[in-house]
Amino acid sequence: MTYLLDANVFIQAKNLHYGLDFCPAFWDWLIDSNAAGRVFSIDKVADEIAAGADELTDWMRERANGLFRKTDPHIATQFGKVSTWATSQRYEPAAINTFLQVADFYLVAHALADSHIVVTHEVPANSTKRIKIPNACIGLDLRFMTPYEMLRRERARFVLGGVPT
Repeated sequence: MTYLLDANVFIQAKNLHYGLDFCPAFWDWLIDSNAAGRVFSIDKVADEIAAGADELTDWMRERANGLFRKTDPHIATQFGKVSTWATSQRYEPAAINTFLQVADFYLVAHALADSHIVVTHEVPANSTKRIKIPNACIGLDLRFMTPYEMLRRERARFVLGGVPT
């Protein structure tokens, strides 16, 4: 089982529960899980993180080699399926145009191409003004979950003082 992380997973972790300054174990877990072939994100998410120009950007550039997958031609084969789904729904044209231009569109295409589980803090919504990742996942029969579900499923442990008993 492989996971594909949305930008909000990194950003909210940094800003809230797993700050780089007080919970380095979370960030080490991401790197270790990536090295084990279980956790990834994409180049477009890396671009969003880089735009922040903060300590998360520094972490990404210093430690996250290999975590962010490139959008290569085999991913592009899924663009039509994702855009057809988006345009066939009842979203406003501005919502569709925005979705087709942001990392979310690429994240869903990557998940389709390689059968990843999408990890995001977003929740499904009935709004026609914005396409949410979970709505696209539901519409395209992709699995998605929260970061907390992923951490529990993977039995991540961030324990002070050594090996847990």
